[in-house]
Amino acid sequence: MRKRSRTVALAIVGATSFALAGCRDEQVDAEAFPDLQSCETEAANGGLFTAEACRTAFAEAEQLHVESAPRYDSLQVCEEEHGAGACGSESQATQGGGSGSIFMPLLAGYLIGNMLGGNRGMSAAQPLYRTPDGKFTNATGASTYSTNKGRAKLGSSMFAKPPTTMGKPPMTKASVASRGGFGSAGTARSSFGG
Repeated sequence: MRKRSRTVALAIVGATSFALAGCRDEQVDAEAFPDLQSCETEAANGGLFTAEACRTAFAEAEQLHVESAPRYDSLQVCEEEHGAGACGSESQATQGGGSGSIFMPLLAGYLIGNMLGGNRGMSAAQPLYRTPDGKFTNATGASTYSTNKGRAKLGSSMFAKPPTTMGKPPMTKASVASRGGFGSAGTARSSFGG
């Protein structure tokens, strides 16, 4: 008998740009995991994704994290946007390849989506980061989730490659304030369950 994951609500705040434009975004099976081990455990119990898909998606999320995570000019600004203890230096995240004076949120999980439809098809991934209120967000801040564990149908646009932030000027307290906070230009809404 297959084990089923527990039902977990994963609320996403706002509306996607596709919904605003009146286009229908293809819905794909997706699941959020706090770490690679959780995905592999779910795979061993007959989950949506194979252990190989878990590893591939986690590696993709880590790469996107290095390339596209929000970057800040101070630890204080980063922690205001992602919570105390949820940030590290760019050089730590990129294993010595970045600046010690630029700060990024720590990877707090990842989303994996079944991009070909059907069971165990080709997958795509997105990194997840903490928000100061204990929720989770993607690299662009366009989606906010109540947890980093659960299943849902999400629009395939949720897996579009985020713009790179590597090598670009980090956000300052003033630039974050002018936006109303990280990612507040537009967000999406959905829910996860098991």
